[in-house]
Amino acid sequence: MARPQAASRTRLPALLAGRLARGAMARMRWNSFALMKVWPGRTDQLLIAPQELRTADATRAAEIYAGRFVFAGKIVTCHGRSIFTLAAPSDDWETALLGFGWLRHLRAADSAITRANARSLVEEWLGNQTRTSSTAWRADVLGRRVMSFLSQAPLVLSEADDGFYRRFLRNLSREIRYLRSTASNTAAGMPRLTALIALCYASLCLANQARHIRSAAKRLSDELQRQVLPDGGHISRNPQALIDLLLDLLPLRQTFTARNIPPPAPLLNAIDRMMPMLRFFRHGDGNFALFNGMSTTPTGLVATLLAYDDTRGVPMVGMPHTGYQRLESSATAIIMDTGTPPPSQVSQDAHASCLAFEMSSGTHRIVVNCGLPPTGRENWRAFARETAAHSTLIYRDTSSCRFVTLSTIKRLLGGSPVLEGPTTIEYYREAVEDGVLLSASHDGYLKRFGIVHRRAILLQNDGNRLDGEDTIERLPGAARRGDDDDFAIRFHLHPAVKASRLSDARGVMLVLPSRDVWIFEALDDKVDLEDSVFLAGSDGPRRTVQIVIRQNESATANIRWSFIRSFGSVASANARRNARREPELPL
Repeated sequence: MARPQAASRTRLPALLAGRLARGAMARMRWNSFALMKVWPGRTDQLLIAPQELRTADATRAAEIYAGRFVFAGKIVTCHGRSIFTLAAPSDDWETALLGFGWLRHLRAADSAITRANARSLVEEWLGNQTRTSSTAWRADVLGRRVMSFLSQAPLVLSEADDGFYRRFLRNLSREIRYLRSTASNTAAGMPRLTALIALCYASLCLANQARHIRSAAKRLSDELQRQVLPDGGHISRNPQALIDLLLDLLPLRQTFTARNIPPPAPLLNAIDRMMPMLRFFRHGDGNFALFNGMSTTPTGLVATLLAYDDTRGVPMVGMPHTGYQRLESSATAIIMDTGTPPPSQVSQDAHASCLAFEMSSGTHRIVVNCGLPPTGRENWRAFARETAAHSTLIYRDTSSCRFVTLSTIKRLLGGSPVLEGPTTIEYYREAVEDGVLLSASHDGYLKRFGIVHRRAILLQNDGNRLDGEDTIERLPGAARRGDDDDFAIRFHLHPAVKASRLSDARGVMLVLPSRDVWIFEALDDKVDLEDSVFLAGSDGPRRTVQIVIRQNESATANIRWSFIRSFGSVASANARRNARREPELPL
């Protein structure tokens, strides 16, 4: 353990040094960009407009025409002023505005009014760039804006005069040159990929860019090989990253083909690896499991992406490099986190969710993690990342990961990366007589408390029963720190599940919207129902409940529990429950 501990002490200084270096390089390149405005260079002709796979809502065009801009749960009304001169209510709102992804809503309306409105708004942007904040020139925001301008060029340039046409393309060329000089020094992870994808689009879609196609494809290929893991997951371990990447990479592949240029092999390989992961993370209702920053699943977008999946096969059972396992029998699916936190530089959205799982039956989710809301995330982000917001064991109300918490450092780093977390996770799965057994452990509490959390789950072959056992193992020589060595096991329930405690206080009846009944029970422990919150609802946070088992380490170090589908009345389910033999789970 000496090496991981030493690494954790140097992690924060390294993150700060990297952030300061990127800031210095950005300032230097901003001066170069200012010179570009004096010498704008040549105007490039648009050759092709890439396809936009993101869904569009034509009704939002009326809101934009009326001067109401709704992004990230915030509304700003122009009242006759330029939207680009008004104060942004949040960083997420400003990022959405300056990425210009909302142009697709105007295009969906497809009228002379919306086309004129789009030109007018872009003209306002061209005239107000110097008064915008630094957010506009972040590589990921700039990359998104470049891709939006390219894909929505038919909307913006339709019926435009020659002067606007030249100004638009001259500005686009300037922004591309600036992006080309800054992309390699932007933040690791998705921001850097977004910038490099935009540069690939630019080299393919504009004239006089052919000399950049090879270098742009090479830079993107190298980054894809770094960030897309061999099993198809993203290095951030966020399932949302797969959706976002495929929405950009699939049209990029088509753009290469439209220009009669073979797509680079790493691009094709990355797409082929990522596509099966869409099915891996899906529950029966079509929503993704809520791990490491995942929020509401854009089901329409996922359906669009799955249409490109030629395999249409069953989901994979494990992602050993990304760190997830999936158990599936009949209509029951279990997805469990068995991975260490991602590298610190890409851990801004990582959660302390080690050994947490989600469970669904048919088209209904039963056990979930709290997730993140689709809008207003900053109010909930810190809570959502804690271990207590996940369906796993928490020791002494302490998360298994430690995050940056000082506001000054968070501002410098642009977020709150993981400083410390589990370094060793062991797991194995095997087919047993009755089903599939998955056993795992993590050392996230070892350094602070001297204990290891072990969890074993057994899903029966018919999918009608899930047995679990959680164990606290204190390593030899590890001393207890304090007298309050309690721990709790939490099972957050989906808000559609109706839960009620059984009379013996050791079980909970769960009624699904389909009227299917499941019984949760603990073998020797009292079960409580407590308030919880489901953050990832399409309509925002919703109240729900969680099953909680609390215990003291001095009384017992292991807890056994089960989820059992009931095919009769509650009374008959209780009778069967009292009569059956409880299976042993080998840990």
